[in-house]
Amino acid sequence: MALVKEQNVVGIEVLEDNSIKVSTKVIVKDGDEIVAGKSDYYVLPVLNTEGEPTDVSSEDARVVAVAGAVWTDEVIAAAQAAAAPAAEEAPAEESE
Repeated sequence: MALVKEQNVVGIEVLEDNSIKVSTKVIVKDGDEIVAGKSDYYVLPVLNTEGEPTDVSSEDARVVAVAGAVWTDEVIAAAQAAAAPAAEEAPAEESE
């Protein structure tokens, strides 16, 4: 029998920096045998130093709803401003 993996969101928490912590329960089944575990990951308002807002369309509907409620234009702008200095401080690559 083939392995079947289920991943269910069991918790969503908005952190102080407006990132979203997503807790999941992972279940892997192989016939009657079951292996279960817990996993956490974080979704940030701005994905990279270019300041692009994070696309959450592939996330669980509840995560999308929380991001839509929490990530206002002001939150995105603040995250973009915070990411900009990091890009400016990064050392330039040397060409050979």
